[in-house]
Amino acid sequence: MITLKPKEQPEVPLEVENVTPDAFAGKTVDEIKALPIWHGNGTVPLSDFFEVEGEAGATAAETQIIIDGDVPQTKRIGSGMTAGEITVKGNVSMYVGVGMKGGKITVEGNAKSWAGQDMSGGELTIMGNTGDYVGSSYRGDWRGMSGGLITVYGDAGNEAAEYMNGGKIVIKGDVSIMPGIHMNNGLLIIEGNVIARTGGEMAGGTIVVKGVIDEFLAGFKYHGVEKDIEVDGETIPGAFYKFTGDYAIKGANGTVYAAVAGNSHIAP
Repeated sequence: MITLKPKEQPEVPLEVENVTPDAFAGKTVDEIKALPIWHGNGTVPLSDFFEVEGEAGATAAETQIIIDGDVPQTKRIGSGMTAGEITVKGNVSMYVGVGMKGGKITVEGNAKSWAGQDMSGGELTIMGNTGDYVGSSYRGDWRGMSGGLITVYGDAGNEAAEYMNGGKIVIKGDVSIMPGIHMNNGLLIIEGNVIARTGGEMAGGTIVVKGVIDEFLAGFKYHGVEKDIEVDGETIPGAFYKFTGDYAIKGANGTVYAAVAGNSHIAP
């Protein structure tokens, strides 16, 4: 296990694409200290901003990284990782788990926007809140998260699961506007409330909302009430209004389930 203890968090954010089990595996502590990280328009050694202790595993799968403290100005933790484990004992900045392919990341605090962007495998758990675009595509692309599992125990911001193509996202708190916008595949479960525009222009995939949707789009077809729904081999108990759409786009084949409790205003 390798422990990174933050020395300070600079005003100009750090980008730490090398803080992964893949990059640490098989290296000595001195070699890990010397790994380059981005600060502004240049690179500096990891040891400029982190104390490094412990021993890495021989492989990524055998390597565990503990970041022991808040790193709210540190981006891209776990970028592209394929195996192993990272635990952050505090808050993180943007792009945690970006491009993640395997392994496990646990953030014990909050995460800023674009958590799990372009994720294709592995497991990302955020114990606090997260910002906008969790599980989204790269800005300007039409291919978002394609695999893996993201679990957010708190609230999420705008456009969760934007352009989602596969995998599963569970948000246990509330979300803001446009969850599942442009969604093509995969499963998004929201256990809290949604402000508006659930599934806007979605072409496929499934969204389940257990809370209240304040405003619902007109481009969905109502199919009545279903109880104890089964999605991706998982049974979700309760009564749900079923909608398909969004027929604002051609070829739409998405499904939205909204809990009957509290949502009579969106049913015909």
